[in-house]
Amino acid sequence: MKIFLAQQNYHIGNFEANTKHIIGAIQEAKKAGAELAVFTELSVCGYPPRDFLEFEDFIQQCEASINQIKAHTSDIAVIVGAPARNPKAEGKDLFNAAWFLYQDEVKAIVHKTLLPTYDVFDEYRYFEPAFEWNVISFKGKKIALTICEDIWNLGDNPLYRICPMDQLMPQKPDIMINISASPFDYDHDEDRKEVVRLNCLKYNLPMFYCNAVGSQTEIVFDGGSLVCDAAGKIVKEMKYFGEDYCTIDSSQLTVDSLQLTGESSTSTVNRQSSTEIGQLSAVNGQPIMLEKDMRVKKIKDPHMIIPYLTAEHNIAQIYAALILGIKDYFSKMGFTKAILGSSGGIDSAVTLALACEALGAENVRAVLMPSHFSTSHSVDDAVALSKNLGNPYDIIPIKNVYDSFLDTLSPLFKDLPFGIAEENIQSRTRGNLLMAISNKFGYILLNTSNKSELATGYGTLYGDMAGGLSVLGDVYKMQVFALAEYINRDREIIPRNIISKPPSAELRPNQKDSDSLPEYAILDKVLFQYIERREGPKEIIALGIDAALVKRVLKLVNTNEYKRNQFCPIIRVSTKAFGVGRRMPIVGKYLG
Repeated sequence: MKIFLAQQNYHIGNFEANTKHIIGAIQEAKKAGAELAVFTELSVCGYPPRDFLEFEDFIQQCEASINQIKAHTSDIAVIVGAPARNPKAEGKDLFNAAWFLYQDEVKAIVHKTLLPTYDVFDEYRYFEPAFEWNVISFKGKKIALTICEDIWNLGDNPLYRICPMDQLMPQKPDIMINISASPFDYDHDEDRKEVVRLNCLKYNLPMFYCNAVGSQTEIVFDGGSLVCDAAGKIVKEMKYFGEDYCTIDSSQLTVDSLQLTGESSTSTVNRQSSTEIGQLSAVNGQPIMLEKDMRVKKIKDPHMIIPYLTAEHNIAQIYAALILGIKDYFSKMGFTKAILGSSGGIDSAVTLALACEALGAENVRAVLMPSHFSTSHSVDDAVALSKNLGNPYDIIPIKNVYDSFLDTLSPLFKDLPFGIAEENIQSRTRGNLLMAISNKFGYILLNTSNKSELATGYGTLYGDMAGGLSVLGDVYKMQVFALAEYINRDREIIPRNIISKPPSAELRPNQKDSDSLPEYAILDKVLFQYIERREGPKEIIALGIDAALVKRVLKLVNTNEYKRNQFCPIIRVSTKAFGVGRRMPIVGKYLG
């Protein structure tokens, strides 16, 4: 059977565009001689639709789109993802479903069994899990059709109590097809390939794995759809961070036996789960151990944390994800132009370079707003950067505005010493100017704060924390430095002085970030272990990091939740980003 995989970028709730895109791919599949075209999870409405699913009109439009697509299946079968109604009164009203369309009819509807409810996922809020499992017979073959999370319940400590493929195997399927919306993080592609491979080995079947691509606000989908034969060998790996299509004949993918030397395939995967699954990734030859269902990686050697975070493969993926995140946020929202504050520091420099690559340099406006605490080289560096990039820029000194604030406040401030209030007035002055230009000319303000700053509260609400989209909010400071080097891989775009000088907010004389925070190479180790790895203070101190420093940093993280709660959407590139995937109470005492 010739199967066509369509890895497409959808727009949540844009039924007309999504349906047209799907039908266009069906026509391409027909030209390629395919008998079955496969699309991704919830492709009709886009993923994740979230509370749109609570609107009857939204579900009706999903069904209308299915009817339109169905009319193009007289001579080709199609698998698309869309919600399906639950006819039973008990349970949720909807299923997350894969629709099998053929001969202008709905031939079968498969319901998702394993509904992820962790990190950015909240599927059990909306969907009922499947309660029956059946293969789909087509062209003399039996298809085991599953949806995303349904193939992830492997390993020694499975997250769910049931495995859909185990339910389907007694019906003797010939091939597995999985439609997915599996989000990007900077090493998830290796996990994903391993999961597909282990499913093929466990069930002795080939798999067609079709994953979503594109960015939906903060969540980036990187594609990387796969076709594996029954021996777990990757036959086709599709493009990352872009749309792609392929046609593969399933008859070329089967093998008669894996020669399991007397062991069942299930026992083999259990044995592999403690060896191969346990060591999917490595840094400089040191294995990174995986825990619960391959979602939490532990780095045992503390000296390997920063090399892991800044590894070239990870940085290259982060770069591509951020470009796609910016591009799709603007295009899907109907925006065309961006603005940001360019300070001559590395965060704004990297943000500006990324935005110019994503949107075109002519569409990104940099505003330099020096104060009397700004060094001359900061302005020079920022100007040099914009000249290298070719983007428009303006220089607006803030001294007069800042002085007017102080004059206005002097009856209240009296002779109190200079402090954080005066520092933050500078930052909020800049935020006001940027938002005024944004309102006047229709720009979207890009925020330049990094994850290390957001974690510790090293930012000013309504000042440098202002913005419509956070580009670097899930990127640690050490990764920002690595991104700058990556951007300069072919030529110097970001001036060397921006990368080499000590980071500073320049809100008081001779200020350095290190006056308020630990050195970033140490800080990022602590933050990574606490935020991504959910390690407690005892475990982090056991890595050889000073106990007082660890306790201070964790207190900063927890007591600054109120700031992050008011922050703009953050493009997610890690396993645990601030925002929808990390839900912490604002008022709490834990480690505070």
